[in-house]
Amino acid sequence: MVQEKFMSMTGKEWQQRTELLLGKDKTERLRRAHVLVVGLGGVGAYAAEMLCRAGVGQLTLVDADTVQPSNINRQLPALHSTLGQTKAEVLAVRFRDINPDIQLKVLPVYLKDEAIPALLDSARFDFIVDAIDTVAPKCYLIYHALQRGLKIVSSMGAGAKKDITQIRFADLWETYHCGLSKAVRKRLQKMGMKRKLPVVFSTEQADPEAVMLVDGEQNKKSTAGTVSYMPAVFGCYLAEYVIRKL
Repeated sequence: MVQEKFMSMTGKEWQQRTELLLGKDKTERLRRAHVLVVGLGGVGAYAAEMLCRAGVGQLTLVDADTVQPSNINRQLPALHSTLGQTKAEVLAVRFRDINPDIQLKVLPVYLKDEAIPALLDSARFDFIVDAIDTVAPKCYLIYHALQRGLKIVSSMGAGAKKDITQIRFADLWETYHCGLSKAVRKRLQKMGMKRKLPVVFSTEQADPEAVMLVDGEQNKKSTAGTVSYMPAVFGCYLAEYVIRKL
């Protein structure tokens, strides 16, 4: 009975404080916006949830990964009760509980290079959040998004770092102390793409002792130690950029 009482009262009330800060026009733009989030690990899941809570009306979520025990220390969908479940589908249930009016398209697939153009042409996206942690699909997504003039913000590496005060916004070509940024720049140059790209990165030097080889993970040869709060802060930075630019 108590839950039913609150459900009947909520309506758009849950967005009142957002509207108080951002204004009616901005809040309405968020309700009309469609954001594509690719990669729902430590960074992407937090970015997607912050967009959902801010009132973005339509999200397309792309990630085929399932929740693993090693995710629990830092990833939003990772609980002992969700082990083995697809992260995208876990988040879809959560987001509909946050905003029953949200329009969601859930794609629990590994985004292969050749599938990226079709994805980007499948809908009118107002913004793209790139939270992919493997270089090839990440660069193909960036390349095709920039070719189409689509707005995109990209996450660089949060692994093996722990100082949130060194997280920054920058253009990709001005980043430093970030191995993922270096790899992405090199790949994009080979693809003939050198355009401005807003990214979130950390100026902190990565701890070389916090990296290990992995076996049996899709598209990964190594992984880095990660503390609970770093991916979450990266995700919040991504969401803030999208909300500010929409």
